[in-house]
Amino acid sequence: MTFLEQEIATQPDDWTRVVQRLPEVADLLPRPGERVATIGCGTSWFMGQAYAALRESLGQGVTDAYAASEHHLARGYDRVVVITRSGTTSEVIEVVDELRAAGTPHVAIVATPGTEVAEAAQSTILLPEVDEQSVVQTRFATTVLALLRASLGESLETAVAQAREVLAEDAETAYEGLLDVEQVSFLGRGWTVGLANEAGLKLRESVQFWAEAYPAMEYRHGPISIASPGRATWAIGDVPEGLAEQVRATGAHFEHRDLDPMAELVRLHRYCVARAAAAGINPDEPRNLTRSIILDPAG
Repeated sequence: MTFLEQEIATQPDDWTRVVQRLPEVADLLPRPGERVATIGCGTSWFMGQAYAALRESLGQGVTDAYAASEHHLARGYDRVVVITRSGTTSEVIEVVDELRAAGTPHVAIVATPGTEVAEAAQSTILLPEVDEQSVVQTRFATTVLALLRASLGESLETAVAQAREVLAEDAETAYEGLLDVEQVSFLGRGWTVGLANEAGLKLRESVQFWAEAYPAMEYRHGPISIASPGRATWAIGDVPEGLAEQVRATGAHFEHRDLDPMAELVRLHRYCVARAAAAGINPDEPRNLTRSIILDPAG
């Protein structure tokens, strides 16, 4: 069994445990009404996107999500949430240095203790129990999102229960119509746009597979032109009226389940494992990637 498979399987338990920790860390997280930004790279950026959209939709305050290399923190924020599994990513370290110099309140959520971000940030929430050996992130990212959702007053009970059901499914029947497709486009709405972005990234990383992601309403403004037989469109969360019928009319497979979006992301994780096995690819060792991107300052 790959590290990725093992780490995917712990997620419902991970979410349950992190929600139980909320009382001890709640004071470090954004408060209702604060202007907030999130910072991350790759998967961590996409978790920030999901949290930012959800927080705003719940009326808890302006919330923006930035890739660490492309932020606009000079706009002014009351608090910044930094997300990094490794705690060693060069761009994130630079942002933490900037935040400290500016005196901006911030909290870093990190898996690996003793790392530069974990030590340098004003406040740090450590999640070593969901650190990962696979380069491909799964449980750290979703556990961070579970904590942030819980901090907004959301219940994770349905997500946990549905994720357990997903993990118990037989892959052969769970992915009917998807195991042989040559391409997948993921769609999201609101806070699930970030999860659609993450789903596409997971397939590209773990299977070297052609996958794209779009806001669901934008999909009809051009991207639907690549839909055809042998390809799939996979919606996470709400589906715009009439979209499923439009996709099916192209001959493409339309995939959607009425699940909590985080449980649906677990289903995508298992799909990555199934596709990697079929392709003879080790998903723990994605091509051209390492666990942390550390840039040479001289380069």
